[in-house]
Amino acid sequence: MRSTFTALTRAALAVTALFIAITGNANELAAGKDTVLITGANRGIGLGFAQHYAAAGWNVIATARSPGGAQELQSLAGQYPNVVVEALDVTDGNAIAALSARYQGKPIDLLINNAGVLGDLEAQRFGDYDADVFQQVMAVNVFGPMKMSEAFADQVAASKHRKIVTITSSAAIITGASRPNALQFYSISKAAVNKAMRGIQGELAAKGVLVILLSPGGVMTDMVREAFGDRVSQMNTQTVDQSVSAMVEVIAGVDSSYDGSHLDYKGNKIPW
Repeated sequence: MRSTFTALTRAALAVTALFIAITGNANELAAGKDTVLITGANRGIGLGFAQHYAAAGWNVIATARSPGGAQELQSLAGQYPNVVVEALDVTDGNAIAALSARYQGKPIDLLINNAGVLGDLEAQRFGDYDADVFQQVMAVNVFGPMKMSEAFADQVAASKHRKIVTITSSAAIITGASRPNALQFYSISKAAVNKAMRGIQGELAAKGVLVILLSPGGVMTDMVREAFGDRVSQMNTQTVDQSVSAMVEVIAGVDSSYDGSHLDYKGNKIPW
């Protein structure tokens, strides 16, 4: 009987430890360190940002929709005590509010709205538009950054750096020659989030918060490989490390003279 009880106790402790590892602990943030909150940090560019800032000594709050399956992110958290992993679906306003409440009163120097989806390519071609896919793409790529920026505005405003970065894309460009677009919903979502962030910049200007639009350029990520398959060999892309390293420099260099322009990973202005 006692051995059974002991086994059950150990199992309960193991479950508790796993829950803490997945949900994170706001109290683990080290005082005096800069803090970054990154959405969609389980892979690709988001994971690249998490790796960079963790190595640089920042507190890193890394979110993922299913952190239990994010092995590389969990490994990073095991390597760096300054990394906290949080479960978050950016389309869930209640979940965003709950996460914000967990970090109430804790300054967040940099919020990176990175989580994004391309959407099913076949469902966004002319002649095959799918309303459900459109709504999913807009929810993740537009609502998510808007709601995150709203929910964490006070934490960012209370920090030293006071920056919100939204990862956008050159696909958002409206000017230029019209042509068939394999990523119609994605392109629309990026144009929309650019406009949304300009509005949020106006809301937060009085608090000294900079709301930055930043394009990573063509990057070879798992998301791109999954969407384009064999066609990725024809794409002109860079590695995640190359893109993230360049974007980190741009982010660090943005100051109060920033005018809300859409910037590329080299810091150049991209026409809208």
